[in-house]
Formats: sequence, structure tokens, C-alpha cells
Amino acid sequence: MKNLNERLRGKIPGPDTGIEIKKSICTICDPDSQCGLDLYIKDGKIIKVEGSKENPHNEGTLCSKGAATRQYVYHNDRIKTPLKRVGPRGSGKFEPVSWDEALETITNNLDKVKTQFGPESVTFFSGYSFWYRPILQRMAQIFGSPNFLTNASVCHIAMIMSQILTFGLPGGPDIRNAKCLLVWGTNPFHSRTDIARHLLDAKERGLKIITVDPRYSPMAAQADIHLQLRPGTDGALALSMAHVMINEGLYDQDFIRDHTYGFDEYQKYVQEFSPKKGENLTGVPAEKIRAAARLFAITKPAAIMPGSSPVVHHTNGVQNHWAAFALLGLTDNYDISGGNFVEPLSYIYQPGGFISREEDFKHPKKFDEMAPRIGDDKFPVWSQLFDEAHAIHLPFQIHTEKPYPIKAMLAFGINYRMWPDLDFMAESLEKLDFVAIADIFMTESCKRFADIILPACTSVERSELRCYPERYVIYTQPAIKPLYESRPDVEIILELAKRLKLNDPLLSSGFEASLDWILEPSGITIEELKKNPGGMPVPNPIKFPERKYLKQGFRTPSGKMEFKSLFLEKYSDLFGYDALPVYRPPKYSHEATPDMAKDYPFILNTGTRLPMFIGSQTFRLPWTRSLSPEPSADLNPDDCLRLGIERGDDIKISTPKGSIVVKANIANMVQPGVVHVSPAYIEVKVNSLIEADYFDPISGFPGYKSLLCKVEKEKNAGIKKRHGGPSARGSDRGSSD
Repeated sequence: MKNLNERLRGKIPGPDTGIEIKKSICTICDPDSQCGLDLYIKDGKIIKVEGSKENPHNEGTLCSKGAATRQYVYHNDRIKTPLKRVGPRGSGKFEPVSWDEALETITNNLDKVKTQFGPESVTFFSGYSFWYRPILQRMAQIFGSPNFLTNASVCHIAMIMSQILTFGLPGGPDIRNAKCLLVWGTNPFHSRTDIARHLLDAKERGLKIITVDPRYSPMAAQADIHLQLRPGTDGALALSMAHVMINEGLYDQDFIRDHTYGFDEYQKYVQEFSPKKGENLTGVPAEKIRAAARLFAITKPAAIMPGSSPVVHHTNGVQNHWAAFALLGLTDNYDISGGNFVEPLSYIYQPGGFISREEDFKHPKKFDEMAPRIGDDKFPVWSQLFDEAHAIHLPFQIHTEKPYPIKAMLAFGINYRMWPDLDFMAESLEKLDFVAIADIFMTESCKRFADIILPACTSVERSELRCYPERYVIYTQPAIKPLYESRPDVEIILELAKRLKLNDPLLSSGFEASLDWILEPSGITIEELKKNPGGMPVPNPIKFPERKYLKQGFRTPSGKMEFKSLFLEKYSDLFGYDALPVYRPPKYSHEATPDMAKDYPFILNTGTRLPMFIGSQTFRLPWTRSLSPEPSADLNPDDCLRLGIERGDDIKISTPKGSIVVKANIANMVQPGVVHVSPAYIEVKVNSLIEADYFDPISGFPGYKSLLCKVEKEKNAGIKKRHGGPSARGSDRGSSD
């Protein structure tokens, strides 16, 4: 008995303890990480969580977010039953209803809007997580709506757009084979711990690292050269590096001659950006610019590792990233081993070494068979390159009702705080005739806007298909039964498709049959995956060749890598787009608006990622929240000394749009004149400081990471109700940063 008690206290699996290990994945950091989980189960409950050693993506490791899985799954804020609003919208008054009543209410309202206004007046939104997106997008199109929207409208798509404008297809960094890595605007030690481990291994093998980051981040601490630029000046830095490469003859002349378009005009424009001018614009010393350009150009092969959104969260974001990716063409590091290698995505934004029919599944209709998508007329490049409506334009169309009204929304994991100018977005959602939200937790978005709320499962309570760049694939099985009355998102979508009488053979066949159809070209089946609950290597993974453009050209209008974009040139007269990667300072900046800068001298960056949070998803958890319990702003010590601010003081951050009050955190990692604030604390509405139309004109991405503000010590302590919020710990799984 003593031995058994010791084994129980140690949570040792076995028949005598009744503890078993079940395999699953963590999808909090969706979609790139998806770390494997070993869940220790006793009496149907998770009692311990570890990383799965056999999963090649995380190899047994877990970050603080994954380690807090039990708190995430068993949190008191879980939505336990379907709910129906009984008070005025925004009152937060709901009563439990049956699943049948909730689903029938949604069905009747969506059909009503479809009949009165057309199917395009219904929007379908997806936040986190991503596993159900192919099913939801197919359902939306069969319903007749082109308006499938996601958080991609503020996340990775603009970065991909910059690569497509340059090369036609995006390429990811081949870290394992690179000899030099230019880490541009990302800190994987906070956002991608699975990559951070590989970076440290590669550095021990001799990898040279250049980091571009306004902060002295953990990634910058590992760099051979840290280019600490002012926020929003990335394009000027890239052009200045190109100036060095071209003028010192460090570029690949054969590649330029045979495979590029517009180099002469680009070369002429680059001459304006000497390292000295680069220093004046970016704050990076000219000698560092020269050293970084030479290291990247000479050390072969070399790759660029971009962040999903930091560089494009500026009003000049697409041009910034385009200028950076052009360095790959200059040095002939595109689509080669150790460079930025191109391989097709297999499923849910990830390359897995196999071909699927995901794109065919998502698009049963052509877009020209439906009404124009939200944002089609405002962001034509987005609409031609990507298959979603533009979420940032949603509130504008709700208000104007042009070219048609938006009347209803079915949302999974929406966070209205994702949008700039929160009051404008809130007013927009309140104008809708009907809103239904499925989520794991009772979030602010649910309370304020939903007419029907549906309880969704976490990843450990459902089955889902995922794949990994390591040529690994998994179809998870539920480790525990769905808690309370929660259901998997896909089950909700398929039941609604049935009630809406969409009569689609694939949706009607069910989730697993749909997945088999998607996977058919790969030879992988769901039945086979079920036999390997922890996942399995992809059988006979495809080995893609280098330099695929030699046979098929580049997927650009010219068929070549474009230093001058024919795509953007087409819209130059109507939209004013520059056909070259022209550098223009952020819309609100010391350079562009010097008069404003006199009153608002600081550069505000609202996109700071903290290691224990992803968006706002884990802010409610005791473990992760305890690591950073109060909303704060990072300030340079010199600025604090000048302003008489000490650590922990209440400070007011103001823009012409509004103000918030947070705690001061003195941090040497921050440049003088810059203030960094995390956007996800519910107590402060950081995005209320940004105007609704403060965005990049090409991508539509908000300029979260460079606008002007002033900072002053707050005399009246506490969060102001006008700009803050309740002292709740809630958050939305739909948030993104």
C-alpha cells in the first residue's frame, strides 16, 4: 500500500494507479507550434501534462502556456451550456437553452438574413484555433457568402503578400542548412520556442545571426549583429543594406541578369540610401549596416526569418517587408537549401511533405460566382492574392452598407479588440441584426455582442488533423470527454450545415470522410492515423527540388523575381501604390508629422509579445498571469529619469485618439523615445489609441507598432473607466498579436 501511495503521489502510470497517458496536441500557439502533449489521465480527468518526446516538433518540451494546459481546460470561465441573450445587447444577461434551441435560433436568423438581403450579408469569422477553418470556409461558400474572415487580416498574410509580390511564392528559412540567418522582426524565444531550440543548436554549429529588432530581445542577445532600428523604418534599413551590396559588388550578377525584372530602376532608387542616410532614418550606426550587409551577402547560404506580423504592423508595412525580401534576390538565396526554400503547404498553413486537396475543399465556388468580398474595392491586392474577405474593413462596410449591408455574423473565437478603434468596432457589431459566437470561455465579445453563445471544446477534448514541417502528421483522439455541454467546433458547423439544408455531399459525409477526401492525393487515411495516436512520420514524403523557377519561372506577372512589381504598378494611378519598394515613414512619425511629434514625442508600439501569453488567450490562467499580473509599459531608463517616473508608477499614455493608464516598467531593452505596451490585457484598451483607418494602404493592416504618443506620470492612480475596462481576467481565444 505504501508503494502504491508513492506511485499515486508521483502520478506514475500503470494498472495499479489507474493512470494512463493519452496523446494530444496544444493549439494555443496556433498554427505553427502545435506541440505534442502527454496527458496523464485518472478517472477521466487530466492530472499532469508533459511534452511528447516522440513528437519531432517539440521533442518533449513545453512552454509556459502549454504547461498550464490543466488550468486552461478546467478554468471556471468555461462556457458550460448554450446561452441565449435575454436582456438588451451588451447587458450580459443570458439564460441557458438546449443545443437544439440554440442551433435552431441560429439557423432561423441566418436564413432570414439570406432571404431578405442575400447570403453575402452573413459573415463567417474564425479566430483561434485554426483546425476547423477548411470546414467553415466551405460552409460559408456553399451558403453563398464570400465573407469568410479570420484574424489573418492582422497576422501573417501581409508578410506573405510581400514575398508573393517579390517572388510569386513565399519561402521559409531553412535554418538547419543556413550559414547566416537574418532574423527580421521576430523573437522566437517568446513566440516560437520550438524554433528557438533549433536556433541555439545551429549557432553551436557556426550559424551567423543578424537580428533586426527595435528592442534588445532574447533573440538579439544571441545575434552576432543586432540592428536596433526605430520602429517602422525597416524599409530604409533594407534599402541601405542593398546600397552596400550593390555598390560593393556583393550581389549575384548572374541571378540578377537571368531571373529578375526591374533591377535597373531599383538599383537607381537604392542609391538614395547610403549607410549614412540609413543611420539618420533608422538610428542604426552606418558601420553596423555595412557589417550586416557584408555578412549576409558573403556568407552562403543565407536566409531571412520574418515574423508573422511585426514588420507589417506599420502604415508602410508591405513596402518594408518587400525591401527586406529583395535582399534574398540580390544574394541568390531564394528557393535553395539553406536559404528561403519553397515548398507547398499541406494542411492548415503548414508544409508536411505531402500534397492535399485542402484548397479545392475550401472553394466549392468561384469568387466571381458570388458577391464581392468585404474589402474587395478597398484592398484589391489582398483580394487578388488571398482567399478571404478583409476583416479590418468589416466595421466600415457595416456602417456604410456599401456595396451591400452586413446583417449577421457566425463567429468562432472572435475578439473585437483585434480591431483598431475599439469603440468603432463595438458600435459596428452592435448594429448587426444577429450575432452567434462559439468560444471556450465567456469572453468580453460574448457578453457584449452575442445573441447566442455556444460552448466549444479545447484541443484535448476533440479530434483534429495537424501536420508538421518535420514530415510528421497526427490525427488526435479526445483525451477526455468534452466538459459540460461543450462540443467540437466542427460538430457545430456540420450540424448547422445540415439544418441550413446546404446539401453538400462532403459536409454531409462528416468530418473524417471530408478529411479522407482532402488527404486522398497523399495516400494517408484517417483510419491509419487513428492507429498512431501520437502521430506518425509522413509515408514517402515528397522531396522538393531547389530552384524550381528554373523550369516553371516565377509566379509573378513578369515570370521573374520582381524588384519592380507589375502587380502594384497596375494600381498605381487609382490607389497610388509604388511599383518599387519605396520607403515612406509611418503616417504618424517624427519625419512625416513633425508638428504632431512636438506634442506626442514618443513612438508607441502596441505589439509587444510576452513569453507567457499568445494574444490574450492565457491571461486568465493563474500560472501565466502571475508572471506579469498588471498591464504595464516598457520604457527606457533615461526617459524615466527625465520624466521622474519610477518602476511601478502609474503612467498615462496618450495619442490624439485617447489615453490609457498602465504601470511603468523600466527596461534597458527599450530604445530611448519608444514605449512598448502589450495589447492583450483586458483592463486597458490599447487599440483604442489607434484610429480605425490607420493602416497600410496595400495590405489594410493596422499600424499597431508605430504611431506617436506622449507619456506622463499619472497623478490620479487607477485605470480610467473611459479608456479601461472591468477588473476582469477574461480574454478571447480569437485574439492575435
